[in-house]
Amino acid sequence: MIDDRPADAGRTGRPAVFSPLYQQIKDLLVQGLERGEWKPGELIPSEIELAARFQVSQGTVRKAVDELATEHLVVRRQGKGTFVATHHEARAQYRFLRVVPDEGEPLPAVSRFLECRRTRATADIARLLDLRTGDPLVYLRRLLTFDGTPIVLDDIWLPGATFKGLSAERLAEYKGPLYGLFETEFGTRMIRAEERIRAVAAEADVARLLQIAPGAPLLLVERVSYTYGERPVEVRRGLSVTTRHHYRNTLT
Repeated sequence: MIDDRPADAGRTGRPAVFSPLYQQIKDLLVQGLERGEWKPGELIPSEIELAARFQVSQGTVRKAVDELATEHLVVRRQGKGTFVATHHEARAQYRFLRVVPDEGEPLPAVSRFLECRRTRATADIARLLDLRTGDPLVYLRRLLTFDGTPIVLDDIWLPGATFKGLSAERLAEYKGPLYGLFETEFGTRMIRAEERIRAVAAEADVARLLQIAPGAPLLLVERVSYTYGERPVEVRRGLSVTTRHHYRNTLT
């Protein structure tokens, strides 16, 4: 039975912190997702089954699942049920890739990895990933092309302990979305990201890879991505050519 009393009621002199019942159910469901009780792409129990499991009303469960859907942790499918969200779904890929053409529909990006190596965390990357300076990392450099034109150059840093076994050979074999690989083979699902965006000028080596003139304007998107438990698991710095593309975001 879920305890709907304030957490510290009657035990300490601190003010009690009240957690609504649906929030408690949501937290329990997130814990189940984090433990892998339901894998990405799998059907979760129905609202009736969850209500019986947690001994709460179906409406309470529905509100908890609604929040999970809003946060893209689960996906409702009419007539089929609710599934754990996965990065292998096409619409999930565009959730994190926001560079789109000025005209026409977004085209699938072709990904080419230019570098994959083990390295050590510098002070700034360690701080962003909640690591210690010198901890092992995996560094990736990736070029994204759209309709044959290079548009995005990504530099990516990943915790070495989490991504043991990630290699250039494995990346060359894999044909799906990068976050899908992280999810399937390393048990790490990107839940949310924080980004900072600024304009920069292309340095010579970057200009060569993106086939633009040195000093040309680029959009720099600095991202920290998080998995369950607000744990940072990726730092990414992407440089984008915006001559015919732009960064699109939807505020709700």
